Amino acid sequence: MGLGMVDGVGKKMSPYLRKYGHEVYFPTLTGLGEKSHLISKNISLDTHIQDISQLIYYQDLKNIILVGHSYGGAVIRGVAEIIPRRIKRLVFLGACIPENNKTIFDILPGLEEIFKKRLFDEKGKGWLVAPYEPEIWGVKNSDLKWMKERLTPMPWHTHDQPIQIKNPEARMISKSYISCTKYKESQFIAKKVKSNKEWDYHEIDTGHDAMITVPEELASLLNTLV
Repeated sequence: MGLGMVDGVGKKMSPYLRKYGHEVYFPTLTGLGEKSHLISKNISLDTHIQDISQLIYYQDLKNIILVGHSYGGAVIRGVAEIIPRRIKRLVFLGACIPENNKTIFDILPGLEEIFKKRLFDEKGKGWLVAPYEPEIWGVKNSDLKWMKERLTPMPWHTHDQPIQIKNPEARMISKSYISCTKYKESQFIAKKVKSNKEWDYHEIDTGHDAMITVPEELASLLNTLV
């Protein structure tokens, strides 16, 4: 069984997940991280959905647990629309929960205005959004320097493209939500599913970047969802 994380951090998480015997993948989305040399104003949510769908297809992965962190919630839901039969469970880690024909800006009030203030207009790249400071996600100590050296901007069109949720097979996939309770700005998202019987709900007492701040605890929780 494979366990893949979108927008995860392999260096922190993989030793703990592999300890439980999982085959683990940490794909990097086009234009981000080590693929930042491929940055383009044409990168959209569809680009990133295709990144993950292609990996799953060409690695012939089946019966997988697909984990999406933050923006990655939209990515994994889009992947489920394309290849639902290869996915056993979707896990939303402090992630957005997409809605049919809506953008991430539509479902997260105020985010578009925040992004507009963080655009690289003065550099001639008004389609790029500066990364957030990791301190606001609860990252501390030695992890701060490590993260700051690796943060890359986000292409604007990843957040203003509507997602289409129409595949009835995708709706049948088991869904889990993990709320990072110390990041209170995201709790209104968690409230949408906390009492919803269609969701398997969990909490972890940390900031938004749980895969950095509590990787061992997060791996233990993910292992129970298999």
